[in-house]
Amino acid sequence: MDTGIAVDTASGIVTDAAADVATDMKQAMRQRHTVRKFTSKPLSPELISQLNDRVRANNERLGLAISLKVGDESALPGVLKLFFAKGVCNYFVLAGSDRPGLDEDLGYASADLMLFAQTLGLNTWWIGGTFSRKNVEQAVPGKKVIGIVAVGFGVTPGVAHKSKTAAEVSSYDGPAPQWFADGVQAALLAPTALSKQCFRIVGEGGKVSISENGGAFSGADIGIVKYHFELGAGNAFDWA
Repeated sequence: MDTGIAVDTASGIVTDAAADVATDMKQAMRQRHTVRKFTSKPLSPELISQLNDRVRANNERLGLAISLKVGDESALPGVLKLFFAKGVCNYFVLAGSDRPGLDEDLGYASADLMLFAQTLGLNTWWIGGTFSRKNVEQAVPGKKVIGIVAVGFGVTPGVAHKSKTAAEVSSYDGPAPQWFADGVQAALLAPTALSKQCFRIVGEGGKVSISENGGAFSGADIGIVKYHFELGAGNAFDWA
């Protein structure tokens, strides 16, 4: 199983070889919370370069067309910026050529990008239904866009979302090994649509499967949850 949690910026290929990077990503997973208000501090050229390297690695690995937009305030409608959000001017466009499995792959990549941004001292917000689709889609003609991820310096670090228990979202055939328990705990930290955590993780032997309730963002949610489970469980299992 390939966790996809480290990136070799020289080759542009995502790998799981760097243990120190894996540790940073696990720490970021525990620290990352949704942030909807950002300061006016711009992203430095170095940060932009690092984020673009990560985008490129995910695109090449998963066959996607994600892009980073910087200094663009057109992604959110005015009423949202007035009452609910602030300072959203940098964001990842979650896009790719429409195909089976695209939403899940975009969700998986978005999880990697959010946690990587967290390791750089940045904050994020996964936005699915409230962005200006017309404005965003102009940047990626001919591609399917499922959402955006705002990125920048948060006014606050955010707060942890209300979470279900492991028993409410998972089951294992027989005594659950530690890697499964660790994976489920990591999955519970994953951002999901409306924070509903409508996923189910089932394990048997060395195999694990994840299902969702079929909502509008179920594919993306499965990808995000898979990424978090892999980060927590390590290389001890295979997907069923």
